[in-house]
Amino acid sequence: MKKLIQIIAVTVILGLTTQVSAQLFSSTSKVGTTSAQFLKIGAGARAVGMGGAYSAIDGDIYSAYWNPAGMATMTSGSQATFNHASWLADITYDYAGLSFNMDDMGVLFASLTTLQVPEEKVRTYDNPEGDGRVWDAASLAISVGYAKMLTDRFSIGFNVKYIRESIWNTSANGFALDVGTLYRTPFNDLKIAASISNFGSKMQLDGRDIQFNYDPDDNIDTGPNDIPAKYEMGSFDLPLVFRIGLSMDVVKSRFFRATAALDAVHPNDNTEYVNTGAEFAYDEMIFFRAGFKQLFMDNAEGGLTLGGGIKYGITDALKIFVNYGYADYGRLENVQFFDVGIIF
Repeated sequence: MKKLIQIIAVTVILGLTTQVSAQLFSSTSKVGTTSAQFLKIGAGARAVGMGGAYSAIDGDIYSAYWNPAGMATMTSGSQATFNHASWLADITYDYAGLSFNMDDMGVLFASLTTLQVPEEKVRTYDNPEGDGRVWDAASLAISVGYAKMLTDRFSIGFNVKYIRESIWNTSANGFALDVGTLYRTPFNDLKIAASISNFGSKMQLDGRDIQFNYDPDDNIDTGPNDIPAKYEMGSFDLPLVFRIGLSMDVVKSRFFRATAALDAVHPNDNTEYVNTGAEFAYDEMIFFRAGFKQLFMDNAEGGLTLGGGIKYGITDALKIFVNYGYADYGRLENVQFFDVGIIF
């Protein structure tokens, strides 16, 4: 039975890889051509502090975003977390996750991601200071996933998500799938990972803001007038991302651990780049992190990342953790991430 599951898993991954290759490798750069850009914001202050080199980091609830196969090694119990960031231009970004460890049956998990643009006055040519109305924009992703160890060294995971974006009275909806694998090698527990994120439907805006009344001959005295019509909106792919990652504990002793990680990333709307990072832990209680993101990307704004965290055991069965992450975005200044969670 286990052999059959492994064959099915490999077949699914190969099938998805074949289908996404056309989107990933059809062009070197298609900046600004995909929808749901909020899906590209990395989740978790720990991952941010490590430069987004996280696809081969396992046993953490934020693996649900980077590589769902990493969730399979969560042997320390179930987890719940909340991540907040004041994103660029006063936009707020939040991520909440929950996982349940079902022992030999695997790990079940769910997450909620939101992006909120603050309200602004509706300004027109006749009313440049506002006409009494306000508008806003928001993005939402709800996902449910499952991960399992197929052998003592190989795991697989997937994530199914519903995506919605809205601006004022217009919205777009879509569905996507994340799939990942992770293999722990015999060589010093070197981990090799691969994941595909946001493989799914196109998104197209629709709503009453694109509707209008049309006069075909532009003459109110002849022909039909006030014909209901609406603007034709384009449909756009989701920001598909393919990651290959490595991580290894380069130093590991009773009280000290140093982990290095690297991700090679290929998006369908930009050029390839590399994320790299490291985590230093003392007694698995105090953590310091550093990294660099978007290496080798053309016209990249990403750069140095830093972070730290604390994990404290209240009882043998209950732990809390708090993390902070800092990411430099060049001309766009920086973003700071905070998250808090429990292991139970």
